[in-house]
Amino acid sequence: MEEAKGSVVKHVFVAKFKDETSAAQIDQLIREMANLVNLIEPMKSLDWGMDVSAGKKNQGFTHVFECTFESMEGIAEYVAHPAHKEYAKTLMPNVEKFQVFDYELTKAVI
Repeated sequence: MEEAKGSVVKHVFVAKFKDETSAAQIDQLIREMANLVNLIEPMKSLDWGMDVSAGKKNQGFTHVFECTFESMEGIAEYVAHPAHKEYAKTLMPNVEKFQVFDYELTKAVI
């Protein structure tokens, strides 16, 4: 099987918020993260959701955030951007644990 690579790169942040972080605080943090699309040019979009799997294999993680970029350089610019760094100062004290995964979007070609 061959793979066809495109010009789309995903940055995935999976998190478990601390128990003491209220639903209202989480909603505000999500709104602030979504606003980064307006502040950081290489960030093309943000999708997010909460775990709804029946299998309970989420290892305690509750939320996933998926950002779309056109290149790995765009992700590097996003990570180094002052707006992202400032947002992280607000987000991270509310996060118990997290994982980050960056990948180039590929489609299977048979």
